[in-house]
Amino acid sequence: MLSDVYLEENSSDIHMILDPLELTDINQNLCSWPPQGFDDGITGLPPRKESQIFSVAMGMKKKRNVMLNKNEQNSNSRAIRLKWKNAAYRALRMADPWKEFHLEKLEVETATRYRYSALRKDWVVDEVTIKMAKESFNHGAMRSCYRVKKLSNFAHDNWEHASNYVAKKYMENVNREVYFEDVKLQMDAKLWSEEYNRHNPPKKVDIFQMCVIELYSRPGKPLFHLEHYIEGKYVKYNSNSGFISSEGLRLTPQAFSHFTFERSGHELIVVDIQGVGDLYTDPQIHTASGKDYGDGNLGPKGMALFFHSHVCNNICHSLSLSPFDLAVPEKKANQKIAHMQRSCKTRVRGTEEICILPSQYERSHLTEFLRARTRTYSGSSLPGSPSDSEILGSPVDFYIRCRSRDSGNRTMSSGSEDMDGEDDERSEDEDDISNLGLNSDSGVGSLHLSRRKRYDSESSATSVDERERVAFQELIARQSRPSCVHNEVQLRKMLENDENRNPETSVLGQVHLEMAKYHELGRFTAEDDEEEYNRDAAFFHMQHAADCGIMEAVVTMARIYLQLQHDLLVDISVPDTPQHQEKGVWYMLRAASGGDRAAIIHMAKAFDTGENLGLSREKSWKEAVYWYDRAVNMEEGEEFDACMDDPAYLLLSRQADLYRQGGYGLEKDYNRAGELYQEAAEAAMAAMKGRLANKFYMLSEEVWGEIEE
Repeated sequence: MLSDVYLEENSSDIHMILDPLELTDINQNLCSWPPQGFDDGITGLPPRKESQIFSVAMGMKKKRNVMLNKNEQNSNSRAIRLKWKNAAYRALRMADPWKEFHLEKLEVETATRYRYSALRKDWVVDEVTIKMAKESFNHGAMRSCYRVKKLSNFAHDNWEHASNYVAKKYMENVNREVYFEDVKLQMDAKLWSEEYNRHNPPKKVDIFQMCVIELYSRPGKPLFHLEHYIEGKYVKYNSNSGFISSEGLRLTPQAFSHFTFERSGHELIVVDIQGVGDLYTDPQIHTASGKDYGDGNLGPKGMALFFHSHVCNNICHSLSLSPFDLAVPEKKANQKIAHMQRSCKTRVRGTEEICILPSQYERSHLTEFLRARTRTYSGSSLPGSPSDSEILGSPVDFYIRCRSRDSGNRTMSSGSEDMDGEDDERSEDEDDISNLGLNSDSGVGSLHLSRRKRYDSESSATSVDERERVAFQELIARQSRPSCVHNEVQLRKMLENDENRNPETSVLGQVHLEMAKYHELGRFTAEDDEEEYNRDAAFFHMQHAADCGIMEAVVTMARIYLQLQHDLLVDISVPDTPQHQEKGVWYMLRAASGGDRAAIIHMAKAFDTGENLGLSREKSWKEAVYWYDRAVNMEEGEEFDACMDDPAYLLLSRQADLYRQGGYGLEKDYNRAGELYQEAAEAAMAAMKGRLANKFYMLSEEVWGEIEE
């Protein structure tokens, strides 16, 4: 450490002289000694004063580190700016792929546009000016595609700078509501893409902005779907029926579908992923109820089809998505897909966020919840990617503002279409960076040099009440609802122990039940395979469905183990052993506790006779009376007449017999027996069984006579 610096002049040179630091210098320049609260009288030290020597000397290293970090940041910033400059340079010189079709020479049409707000669940109506080709240039399985130029609100009849769009029309006559339902589906799926992006996956995804236009000047006022024309190679990654493309196999689309299943608490799954890169269009949503989103919504059946062919990849693991339970034969069949996924180039960064489970309130308001969560997006990205401020100040942003005067400050999706006020007009981001191309029904075409745009569903802020804030804070501490049965069972046990909450029907269990049914129907058996369906896999999924509390599966498992006739998996059986009998009784008790009438009566008769009780239970008339009473007093509003098995009057009379005799844990009760005989007689009269009714009346008189004796 040095104390003095001064200059010594010689005849020709000027030298810097540095003297060592002396102890006297330290005494004269005490730094922050002693600490506050220290007794100066004890130490004898002079009062504290600031030392410029120590503050400068000790700050040199820190300043050097700050300068190094600043230089590194500046270097990264310059590299990013250079990338954006290059992108803008290439975009400015990119030719219009539709220039040769001279769409600007077509007649001008004014159309009514209908845009859907997935968050507010309402429609916004305005007018747009377009020029549409008369002939379709491509078509898919259901819709024809037409080239469209749409004039920006700020283009002032400058059709050379109008953006390219694709109008799609159903080739068959469909109800007009179908067009609007398609838009609702796609915009709801877009919210899920934003939620997926919030968890910082290696590659972000987006879904086309789509609306409905009505050409009211044409006969019949035809409707069209309107989408941006996206240039690039169109790929179908998966379908709504479990198909996975081996040609375009990628990790992100499959992980996105799996993510939506867990993130929604098994309420839905977004499938039928297709598009250009990670810009998707025409998705399908399967819901737990099977309602909404058109005929393509296959409900739990569609979820089963997806998971039968899904193999969790690195992105699934990085997002803490749990693997769906598959039988060993199914895993072996999927080894080819697993091997192909290892060759995919996408790699996780290790910064992905763990998914968390929405609360019950948030599950009933999923779109509001998603939007609130998306606004908390941190903006983390790959090293070297531009920050929000760099994007907004980039040459591309400057070009968009100068050319179209129509861009809002979008970071995730520059082309979002807001829903109210002045933002409605600014939402039409007509930047010419992407003149876009088409292939098939999707609105996309061959690969050319381009920069794809992302279109946000809406960016206008919405108020979030205090209830949502509190629920969100509580939500952070909870894990996602898993796709594996083990965690689902544990969760259901917790809900069963909570007296204030009734466990809902398990969607995951329903998915496993549908997979068992598909196996039995031969859906997963190859057409050229002469072998029958895989019974082990079908039994595996039936057992998992039963573990999740699906009543149909519980009853089936009970009847299989008890060697009883069953309607599902009719050709599957197990050896008749005491252990299997015990399992069968356990499943039958679960079914009876769950309210299955046949299971209730089975357990009543088992405790009555002492047969089929397994290894750990004994004959008990007290238990038998309990189950007989539950069977008679079921709150289903059903009337069981003589044509049905075990009508109510027979069950009542058997209860009366047990009370009359007593034993096996049940005390005699003549009065109760007489009342039950009376009820049995009345039930027999209602079932038009007069002779039985007279018999029960006589028995009731006999029992009451025994009381007097």
